[in-house]
This record gives sequence, structure tokens and C-alpha cells, in this order.
Amino acid sequence: MEFATPEQVGIRSAAVHEYLRHLEDGGLCTHDVILMRHGKIVFEHYWAPFHRDFLHRMYSVTKSFVAMAIGLLAGEGKIALDDPIGKYFPKETADCTCPYLPKQTIRQMLTMSTANPQRNDWFERHGGDRVKFYFDGKGKNPPGLIFEYDSTGSFILGTLVERVSGEDLMTYLRRRVLDRIGFSREAYMLTCPGGHSWSDSALLCTARDLLLAAQLCMAEGRWEGEQRIDRDYMRAAVSKQIDNNDWGTNDFDTHGYGYQIWRTYDNSFCFFGMGCQYAICVPDKDMILIYNGDNQGLPYAKPTIFNRFFELIVRPAADTALPEDAAEQKALADYASGLKLFAAKGDAYAEMQDAVNGIVYKMKDNPMGITRMCVHFADGEGTLSYTNAQGDKTLSFGLCKNVFGQFPEEGYDDLVGGVPGDRLYDCAASAAWVSPNQLLLRVQIIDTYFGNLTMCFGWNEDGEMAVHMQKTAEHFLDTYSGFAMGIREN
Repeated sequence: MEFATPEQVGIRSAAVHEYLRHLEDGGLCTHDVILMRHGKIVFEHYWAPFHRDFLHRMYSVTKSFVAMAIGLLAGEGKIALDDPIGKYFPKETADCTCPYLPKQTIRQMLTMSTANPQRNDWFERHGGDRVKFYFDGKGKNPPGLIFEYDSTGSFILGTLVERVSGEDLMTYLRRRVLDRIGFSREAYMLTCPGGHSWSDSALLCTARDLLLAAQLCMAEGRWEGEQRIDRDYMRAAVSKQIDNNDWGTNDFDTHGYGYQIWRTYDNSFCFFGMGCQYAICVPDKDMILIYNGDNQGLPYAKPTIFNRFFELIVRPAADTALPEDAAEQKALADYASGLKLFAAKGDAYAEMQDAVNGIVYKMKDNPMGITRMCVHFADGEGTLSYTNAQGDKTLSFGLCKNVFGQFPEEGYDDLVGGVPGDRLYDCAASAAWVSPNQLLLRVQIIDTYFGNLTMCFGWNEDGEMAVHMQKTAEHFLDTYSGFAMGIREN
């Protein structure tokens, strides 16, 4: 890949610096940022412990890759966009009670205008074929009329690719296009019950892989002089095919929807994944922003990422090179070098710490099923020990810094979504005193699955303790949600 200074491509280094400050000041959990213009990388940074080769869970960005695969199949003449989906799933739709589901077309599914059975509780099934699960749905809309997000419908499109091509989704995409554009060989996709690729949510690849895919779409499917995906199809995929602005607002996600690709400000389009996995493509400025993080539960994160990007970088960008600004380039580099994964903010010490250090609290009945809790502090770090239905657990954390380890709960999903696995998730844990008697502990799951957990502890001088746990994760940490109270053991 080629590189340039921001000024060489008409962007002020100071603007990039200011953009990063907005991300940090907003408390966003950013993992990586890459900024490209005119085919050259002008900024790239990974918030430690993330790095260039890290295979990052892309969540619904995966849907945009499904759209590319559908375009490839259509270009081969193996499917037609106006075919009814039931043509390719005759067995699964034979007893379908919803007349709309078998008749909805591939095009309607690409544009999220399906009969929309809204069956996202497949995680709870712990097995079974997710394809059958979709077509067992009752549905509610005649397809093609309105936009309504249908994630499992995107999964069905990925399964369609596998059924028609005879290959798993990643193998097909690699053979037809990904290997040709330099996609990393290590990238892969999790699977769903039934043996299908988890094609609406579970691509794992590097940030640079995502950049390559974004470049391919910006070039309307053309790469190194060859048309890899049909040009007309790609033009349609990144263009508005259906309105998605129910409120008549001018927000980052209300500018229409193409084929599994969102429209956004200034005639731009975006790959869009849960927790803030983005490839924002701005054709009129020949600019791409890659952003990955885990901001689940932070409603202001998305507008911060989008609005500040367009305000500070996109719209002021010049059509020609700017004078080099060595001082600002150094300031940007110095600032970026200090960026690390978000950690809890507050004080690293409070007097209450000495009073509660190592004290065991017997917990009253609570939603988490925790019977005992104890916090130990030493040398700027700590451990939370507790007992729940699985037994004794220990979680290490840093004070105003992250400690990296494994979250101690067992039985979470691994390579097959919705099916309990046997390994522990990697995590980062940090804590800070946010008032004289309150400690906020924050856990970030940073594995093939992402999630956030906060625990707010409060103590008083009467030997009482309370904790409030809140989680934001797709299908785990469920037993870490609610209030609990404890009494100091004698």
C-alpha cells in the first residue's frame, strides 16, 4: 500500500488530530482507524493491544460481503435478482405458513424490504438449522414495500451463495475476488447451527482487509484494470435502492439503503457493523475511513464518528495538495503514539479502598446468583473474587489502566454461534474510584465476540455493600445484569 502525509492529499494534519481528540474525549472504545485518500494511507493507528494483523470481528459489515457474493453469482448467470427465494429453498419453504416468505425476491432481501419475520432469538435454540428457523417465521409484511432491518434474511442470502456455488461463503469469495485483491489468508467466518456460514455477522478480518474491500466497492468492482464484480450491479449496490428515513431526519443512517450497504452524508456509502465497525466511502472526495471499535451501549458513538469525520475532514478537504505542516504532523504522530484501549476514568485510590480491601461480603439473593464477593487491592491493581452458580471466580483489573486476561465465566459460544463452547473469552478490565465510596469496574470482551460489562460498587461504614451490573453484548454476559446487596461477614 502507498502512503502520504495528510497535506499531500489535501487534508490538514491538525484536522485528523482534532478528530482523534473527539473520539477520545467522548470516551469511545476505539480499536483502529485508517484514513485513505487518492489510494494512499495518510493515517493508520491501532489502539494497543490491537494491531495490524488482528482479526477483528466485523459483525454486520459481513452483510456487505454477502452483497458482493450475490453480485458475483448474478454475473455468472447462476441467479437472477428478481428470482423468488423459495426457488432455492424448496424443501424449507414447502410448509411455510407465511405466503410472503417464499415469494420475496433476492433483490428485496438485498434491500431489507422482506416479509421480515424478525426472528433474532435463534441464539437461544442452541442447535438446529438456522435456515429452517427463518422460514418457520410468520412474517408480517408484503415484501418490497418498506425498509425494515432483517439480519437473518442476510444470513439466508449467504446460505444461498453456498447452496448455488457449492462452496462455503469465504471459499467462494476468496476464489472469485478476495485473494485477487490481497485479502489476508488468515481471515475467516464463524458458522451457525446447521453448518452454514454466519454470513450476517461473523466475518473476522484485519482493518486493512476491510480497506481493500472498500476500495473495490469505490472502484465499482474494478481492480487493477479488471472488472471483478459486474459494474452495473456494484453501482446499484452502493446507490439508494430504498428509503430508510421514517422520521424525515438528516442523520448519518437515514440517506437510504442499497444492497446490504448503507447510504450516508454527502453522496457517500458505508459498510456498517454493530459496535461501530465501519468502512465509510466518500466517492466525491476519493476518501475512505476505516473505523473499528466496541461502542455497544454508547448511543452517541455513531454520530460522533460520522458527524465529526464529515465536519472536520471530508468537507474541508482541498482538491489539491496543501503546504506541508511538519509541526502538526509531529503533534499528530505524538498524540497517536499514546493512544491505548479505553480504561476506566476516575481516581486510582480512595480512602475507602483500605477499609474494604480483602473484606468478604455475603450477598443477599440477586439476579446474578452471586453469593459472595470480595475485592483485593495491591500495587495499582486489584482482583474481584466472587462465587456464582458456576463456582468460585476471579477477575483481575487495573486501577485507571487495563489488565488483560480472560473473563472467568464458562460456556459462551465459540466458533459456532448459538452453541456453547469450552474456552474463556479474552478481556480487558479496569476500575476507578468515581466518588469516595464508589468503584466503577469496566470489562471489555475483546475476542471473536465483543461485549461490555460495567460493575458499580458502593460501600458504607456499616459493613454494607451494593453492586449494580450492566452488560451490553449480543448473547453472553446475561447473568451479569442487575442489583445486589451484601453484608460484611464476621
